[in-house]
Amino acid sequence: MSRTYSHILVTGGSGFIGSNFIRFALEQRSDMRITNLDALTYAGNPENLSDIESDERYTFVHGNIGDDKLVRELVANVDAVVHFAAESHVDRSILDSKPFLETNVMGTQCLLDACRHVWSENSDGKAPFAAKRFHHVSTDEVYGSLPLDQPEVMFTEDTPYDPRSPYAASKAASDMLVRAYEHTFGMDCTITNCSNNFGPYHFPEKVIPLFVTNLMEGEKVPLYGDGLNVRDWLHVVDHAEAVLTVLENGKTGETYNVGGNNERSNLELTNSILSIMGFGEEKIRYVEDRAGHDRRYAIDATKIKRELGWQPTRSAWPAALEETVQWYRDHEDWWKRVKSGAYREYYAKQYKAG
Repeated sequence: MSRTYSHILVTGGSGFIGSNFIRFALEQRSDMRITNLDALTYAGNPENLSDIESDERYTFVHGNIGDDKLVRELVANVDAVVHFAAESHVDRSILDSKPFLETNVMGTQCLLDACRHVWSENSDGKAPFAAKRFHHVSTDEVYGSLPLDQPEVMFTEDTPYDPRSPYAASKAASDMLVRAYEHTFGMDCTITNCSNNFGPYHFPEKVIPLFVTNLMEGEKVPLYGDGLNVRDWLHVVDHAEAVLTVLENGKTGETYNVGGNNERSNLELTNSILSIMGFGEEKIRYVEDRAGHDRRYAIDATKIKRELGWQPTRSAWPAALEETVQWYRDHEDWWKRVKSGAYREYYAKQYKAG
């Protein structure tokens, strides 16, 4: 049975996926209010939602998901939490895993505890978590790596966890915490594990915006190893739609895999971007492979299609990739501010960010 939510708390809503979700949800649900809690670390950018700042249904709160007092105050006024906030870049986790554990594990624990206590205290004699839901957004990287020579093998919701980077391990731990709180305390929790996202407002350390903006600046694109590592690519608005679908229609305690049916090797991806932008292979700079680089990810999204009727409609190539490249061409001022760090001046004055 479909649920409706009048007010949801979105964590990490100023990041790439979170900002696209907020915009999509407000477009689709005219009676929904959203509070966005974001610490505005390096990848959080208020400019990502500058077009809806005046919408009375939207409220921004600058703060950390590990701030127990703040989180409890916010949770008391909402009927659902959609948890995007996370440190998410594998390379950064290899250099220093501590922030990933602090945010992805301890931050999730703080949120879960706040929901458990506050929603129970405010239940007025009803079932403690009646009409309240905690939705956790996770990644396919928790499942580990798949072989290149077995294309029929894909990640399902029953695939055992086998995280192989500090980032993936931190997300696997947070997934397990969510499951534990659902089982132990009876909280209404759902989880989605998605494949690689692409689309507008993507922080340009990630491969597609990095390659596009490098080429626009006359630089080469750095391709790891032999370039044969395979990823499934999901348009971020398809992902936003899937999260909203699970939030409103998903079954308590269930996990849903969300994919784009769009597997490409990194070399194929690179050549597609080069072709769209009018360049050849001379623009590729092969670099030493990432430590522990997983060979292949592939999502089987049969469950969410069968049970909830969702499937990707915006992820098909080449059109979706061409539209994404064009977005970065049309928003050069945005990504140049992000690449230079100048965007931080935008919120440093308002929110006193470091």
